[in-house]
Amino acid sequence: MSFTRISEIGEFGLIDRLSALIKPTESSLSTLKKGIGDDCAVIALPNGKLQVISTDLLIEQIHFDLLTTPLEHLGAKAISVNVSDICAMNANPLYATISIGLANNISVEMIEQIYKGAANVAKQYGIAIVGGDTSASITGLVISVAIVGEVDADKITYRSGAKQGDLICVTGDIGRSFAGLKVLMRERQTMLDTFAENPDMDKSTYKADLSDYQKVIEKHLLPKARVDAVKFFHETGIIPTSMIDISDGVGSELKHLCRNSHTGALIEESKLPILAETREVSDEFEDDATTYALFGGEDYELLFTISPNDFEKLSSFNDARVIGKMLPPSDGIKLRDLFGADIDLTKTSGFQHFAEEEFFEDDSDTHDHDKHSHNGHDPNGDDTDDEDDIWGERKN
Repeated sequence: MSFTRISEIGEFGLIDRLSALIKPTESSLSTLKKGIGDDCAVIALPNGKLQVISTDLLIEQIHFDLLTTPLEHLGAKAISVNVSDICAMNANPLYATISIGLANNISVEMIEQIYKGAANVAKQYGIAIVGGDTSASITGLVISVAIVGEVDADKITYRSGAKQGDLICVTGDIGRSFAGLKVLMRERQTMLDTFAENPDMDKSTYKADLSDYQKVIEKHLLPKARVDAVKFFHETGIIPTSMIDISDGVGSELKHLCRNSHTGALIEESKLPILAETREVSDEFEDDATTYALFGGEDYELLFTISPNDFEKLSSFNDARVIGKMLPPSDGIKLRDLFGADIDLTKTSGFQHFAEEEFFEDDSDTHDHDKHSHNGHDPNGDDTDDEDDIWGERKN
């Protein structure tokens, strides 16, 4: 019997194969409106509303590093990334469960810090944490959150639904989380090198001055789900024609919207909302900030499309902007760069789990890309990969 390595088909190839196996079970739930294939599953409720359900894993050394992640921040992030999935359906979060796998080096006090962070941010979102599970783990810390939300049936938004001519929009700014990750990984290596060179050093005396990087680090460690955008949509009557949260970068998420909506797209580099702090970090690392925005990920902003008729309404929301337009599928999915050249985004993608090399290789030579991981590997190392796949998705 032959065996196929997961890296041969990739994360999304694996999801497709698993989906084919479990798709037949969906007929057992007559109220199911949407199963696999979006940010949440969608189930019809007797009161006419729709229930949305999602779950996410955070795994040590894949999604976070305990050397660079305060435990309260980790607990808060575990909730926020799940709330972000609910927001991507234009829904409101209601309650969540937390399951946690604990290695033997995790103390009771450390666990309490994680749950303190989760509880604090849950209060901010107005959601309840109603239970969960605990287990031992031999592979490090594992956190799994399941979340439930609700939305009126006429307000639900899927990844599908965008039409040619719809405006492509994004909330907040993008690329900042990856800039924060780059800084944290560099500091991690500096700290480890210092300890190696000074074996007798009291590690508790080590202090890193990261005051110049507060904005980018905060975005990475403490992302905020855009419940404010969903509230604005509901108050103004805007119903996005499609929507997804940005876990893997705008370039990657845009392809999901286009594939599900059967459209092409054109976004403009000059319109991408990238903060000066993000650009400063990318310059410091001799990188391209546009690459951070397109493929960095973990910004947990919302990428969505609206009818041009809703543009005036959207203009009253001061934290969203139009970055492009949906096109016929034959036009492909492209970025128009600052020089007017169109770059094919279908040849590149964001982080995907199970990739043999977590490295990005771009055929266009227009933008540079770096390794994106939390395992302390040198992001400027000599690893190479001739495949168009990169990094690996942290969620979804």
